[in-house]
Amino acid sequence: MQKLTEIRWHARAGQGAVTASRLVAETAMDDGMYMQAMPEYGAERQGAPLKAYTRISPDPIEIHNNILHPSIVIVLDDTLLPDIDVCEGITEDGLLLVNTRMDADEVREVAINVPASIDVKTVDASNIAVNTIGRDIPNTPIAGALAKVTDVINVDSLKKYVEKSFSEKFSEKIVAGNLASIDRAYEEVH
Repeated sequence: MQKLTEIRWHARAGQGAVTASRLVAETAMDDGMYMQAMPEYGAERQGAPLKAYTRISPDPIEIHNNILHPSIVIVLDDTLLPDIDVCEGITEDGLLLVNTRMDADEVREVAINVPASIDVKTVDASNIAVNTIGRDIPNTPIAGALAKVTDVINVDSLKKYVEKSFSEKFSEKIVAGNLASIDRAYEEVH
């Protein structure tokens, strides 16, 4: 296998982590990669903590379990940081991408066990979502930020996929808002 990328998502139910996991995976698939996207639910209620997983590889993926050693961890709700070890099992050179108003140093202070070798990136995806989509659903903007800080997906491919798939379900205004949220997060992640 050339390069297997494993992503673990932490969020609360209703924030769109499961959708984002699929969105990133299906964007990669449209670009010729192999992918897996799967949720892990606890109590199925709005606001309950949950995890989702994404695997992307240029080669067929033959493992089918939860991701224990992700190279990327994405957190859609920063209130999880003091309570859940989101970096558990992260690879030594991993990336932590957090939807927050905090900067990377503040995230390190608040979060449980963020290894010094981990690259921490932040973006206020919730604010971007409210301003572009009209609702605090940070999943699409966080995917735009992911495209900026990694080579896992390409931002143009992401926007093309969002436009194609969202047009089947949502109004033109919602699609345009999601595309704008991708662009803003891509520019504002730090």
